[in-house]
Amino acid sequence: MPPVRVLILRAAGTNCDLETRHAWELAGAQADLVHIRRLIEQPHLLADYQVLTIPGGFSYGDDIAAGRIFASQVKRHLFDHLHRFIDAGKLVLGICNGFQVLVQAGLLPTRLAPQQPRTCTIAPNQPPGFQDRWVYLRAATGRCVFLEAGRLYELPIAHGEGRVTFASPADLSATLAHGHAALIYTPPPSGAPDLHGTPYNPNGSDGDLAGLCDETGRVLGLMPHPERFVTWTQHPCWTSLPERAAGDGLAFFQRAVACFR
Repeated sequence: MPPVRVLILRAAGTNCDLETRHAWELAGAQADLVHIRRLIEQPHLLADYQVLTIPGGFSYGDDIAAGRIFASQVKRHLFDHLHRFIDAGKLVLGICNGFQVLVQAGLLPTRLAPQQPRTCTIAPNQPPGFQDRWVYLRAATGRCVFLEAGRLYELPIAHGEGRVTFASPADLSATLAHGHAALIYTPPPSGAPDLHGTPYNPNGSDGDLAGLCDETGRVLGLMPHPERFVTWTQHPCWTSLPERAAGDGLAFFQRAVACFR
């Protein structure tokens, strides 16, 4: 059986591409790093892949706003190609800065036409400041192919602009009602290490949203970093907590690979 192929889309400032490739390879996929300029010049390359991933980092230095320039390139040069990619039953994953790109490009929470106004954005954390710690999340939907419905995940975050916020309360309500809420920040379970007074929602996201999926369930964006917790020894308390077979993040990649097996 040929391997599941993953295209990891890079840009200036991307810095989580190697960890993301390692995670996909642990899950049994073959992952290639491709710069966005190359894909703009050769968009037919997408036909060779089953999954597109936009990894974390600070694309173009997060100039103007996080992910804005990267998203503008996607909208201007790759919009139709990505829509055909998704409509062909393929998958898209955006992690942290990649999540910001997917939202800014109008691919989440619903796919928009180029001139349609967005109903949500990813804004600076509230309270302001860079958050670099571990959080708990719960999969809020059974629609998303990357997630196991109802499962609790523990993952690290590292962002200064991670607040999912909506233009109006009605837009948030519609997003929740239509099943686009993929991951929700949640308090730690009983017996887990205490958060020492830090809020379980690390950035003030509306509805405690940590991730969104589109109407197909094949496009997922999330602020936490699943690629940074694929082996148990990556957990900061791995020597004192009950051992797990793998880090919680590996399941995201394994479930995606299983879609094509």
